Amino acid sequence: MLLLRTQLGSTLRGHRLRQRRTLRDVSGAARVSLGYLSEVERGQKEASSELLASICDALDVELADLLAEVSLEMRVAGAGGVRALAHPAPAEAAEAAAAEEQPSVEEAGVPAAEPALALVGAPARSGLRRGEAVSLAA
Repeated sequence: MLLLRTQLGSTLRGHRLRQRRTLRDVSGAARVSLGYLSEVERGQKEASSELLASICDALDVELADLLAEVSLEMRVAGAGGVRALAHPAPAEAAEAAAAEEQPSVEEAGVPAAEPALALVGAPARSGLRRGEAVSLAA
């Protein structure tokens, strides 16, 4: 089972490593102990929203973008396979094109369900299907 804290930590570590920054550098900028940041990155600690916001500020990453990225990664992992997110497979591209040709739920006169949780300012998630749910376990 994929845990939220594990995926959050892995994604944070990926951002830090892509920036070629050390744990010490980011922990100092985020004002969190090096050991605690290490445990968050390894998925051993549940980070509070304040701590995540501080780490995101230190990494110059929007918290909403981080959460959207983690959500997408968990959705892909939950689908049972690993695939490249930036380049959909030809079958997926054809499926997305076919979906665009069909009328949306609103156009068909059926009211759309409101999401239980929305990320304000999150980028559009064009590769996701409407109505899919992500289950999170602690």
